[in-house]
Amino acid sequence: MDRVKSDGLERACAIIARGGVIIFPTDTVYGIGCAPSSSAGIERIYAAKGRPRDKPLTLHFATVEQMLEYAPNDARALVIALAFLPGPLTLVVRRPPFIDAALVGGLATLGLRVPNHELCAALLARCGPLAATSANLSGAPAYSGRETSGSRGGARGELPEADFFIDAGPAPLGVASTVVDLSGADVRLIRAGSVPFEAVNRIL
Repeated sequence: MDRVKSDGLERACAIIARGGVIIFPTDTVYGIGCAPSSSAGIERIYAAKGRPRDKPLTLHFATVEQMLEYAPNDARALVIALAFLPGPLTLVVRRPPFIDAALVGGLATLGLRVPNHELCAALLARCGPLAATSANLSGAPAYSGRETSGSRGGARGELPEADFFIDAGPAPLGVASTVVDLSGADVRLIRAGSVPFEAVNRIL
């Protein structure tokens, strides 16, 4: 990792530690996030995006092992995580009791992500998990680092307000993660993305 990226991570972690909000790269699209314990940071993310309160934030982790601590005794989460993560897949599980309901808009579920992106993993390893969502204004395309003519999501000037921006160029995939709900008896597809739902079902 070069010096510029290293310095950027140190600054980003300092901002996160004091409750700030950053925009950071992932394998899919850019995210906007803060420390899960920062109620002020969480409020700022919702306000900056104009995000409805019934749409929860997702926890992003550096490693699969860390993520699985938030889905204890969930055999399906373990099988899927070992097969597909790190990667462009979000797992929705029952919210563990140690997670504040305010983080997920009072819902009984929690989304978990382990991005397959070197710089993102380095950030999460230094700063700890981030509560995050895609870096876009609500209703606009997610920002992927690709300048797209006529697309609101392609212009950095229309990103949500944040304290710091880690620019790593175009996101490798440029497509949002697949979101799979494991919280009920049946596995459900919430959002189609980079990982085919059929592949998840085959693993199970």
